[in-house]
Amino acid sequence: MIDALGNPSSVLLLGGTSDIGLAVVERLSPERGIDVTLAARPGTRRDEAVKRLASRGHLVRTLDFEATDLADQERLVAEAFPAGRDVDVVVLAFGLLGDAELLWQDPAAAAEIATVNYTAPVTLGVRLAEKLSTQGHGVLVALSSVAGERPRRSNFVYGSTKAGFDAFFTGLREALRPSGVRVVVVRPGFVHSKMTAGMKAAPLSVSPEQVADVAVDAVRTGKETVWAPEPMRFVMSAIRHVPAPLFRRLPI
Repeated sequence: MIDALGNPSSVLLLGGTSDIGLAVVERLSPERGIDVTLAARPGTRRDEAVKRLASRGHLVRTLDFEATDLADQERLVAEAFPAGRDVDVVVLAFGLLGDAELLWQDPAAAAEIATVNYTAPVTLGVRLAEKLSTQGHGVLVALSSVAGERPRRSNFVYGSTKAGFDAFFTGLREALRPSGVRVVVVRPGFVHSKMTAGMKAAPLSVSPEQVADVAVDAVRTGKETVWAPEPMRFVMSAIRHVPAPLFRRLPI
């Protein structure tokens, strides 16, 4: 259970090599070790993530996870919630950015990003909802993106997947509210991470640690939808209301 100070005793990180996801785990319990389950593809990056968290005193176990293998999700969730073991915080931190120009011209690339960024989170969300509602507590942290608030020509395929992701988890929040389970939707702007390496940073860009600070504050204070950085809330509110003829002329 999450204690009175907002500290969990167990965390499930789906996307166990995510820069933001790992930073969230570290900030959820910076002073004492907790039980952490990392779900990710096996390999060097996962091994490094395990060492990183173990060096901070966390008890880490790993589960093999491939987001495009939808048939394997039942096994994954069953192993993540073994009998008699609750999970206090679940963090959905996996996703693809992709090549924006390739995505709208290559059906296979479009299908892959749609599966990883939308279909897999939705089907996992349904499975997680059942487990969390049964245990009667917990927080599900869903890492969305401001790109989903109004998809732009420069990355509209990615933005469309995040728009669907965001809509699903804000709706799931209301479905789970009576059970005592909370859903936190985090909407970062441009994040300096492995995913964006080599790309030109956008205004109001943030680090994974800054996004994690916003997410963890929401877990502890009861906030439901948060932006990283906070000023992105007002930027995106303005962008959503720009008339289409003007919007298509903006350099974004």
